[in-house]
Amino acid sequence: MALRGLTRRLGAKLIINDDLELALASEADGVHLGEDDGELAAARRRLDAAGPGKILGVSCYQSLSHATTAARTGADYIAFGSFFASPTKPQAKRAEVGLLAAGRASTGLPVCAIGGITAANAGELIRAGADLIAVITAVYEADDPGRATRQFVNLFEENP
Repeated sequence: MALRGLTRRLGAKLIINDDLELALASEADGVHLGEDDGELAAARRRLDAAGPGKILGVSCYQSLSHATTAARTGADYIAFGSFFASPTKPQAKRAEVGLLAAGRASTGLPVCAIGGITAANAGELIRAGADLIAVITAVYEADDPGRATRQFVNLFEENP
């Protein structure tokens, strides 16, 4: 709950990855689910019952058809990846950059890019249509995580 308090104080959204129960128990703003994390329609119903405006994000990997299904099921954003080699999930299959624009065009939803994203390669994904990026290693293993985070924010400001 300390993280929930911090995000509220800072006006940031707290999205829990892969765990609907934890998202609900922590009063998070939403949850991001992968293909093995539960049934999307049931997750949408439970989030709606928890209060207005709860966010459901869905990993669609390399599948545009999964993205359109997620949109019909109540997703608030869709995610594609892995776009680059990732130390977090080294065996992840690669997604084509064109999926970002295609996903938005076919669903009308914001699109998140996931997988191996660094400050050096994020601009390419943002220019290709990513509205959001998911980053782990580039921030958590940085000498200065705050500075690393600001680099990503600057990339969105430079590539509106």
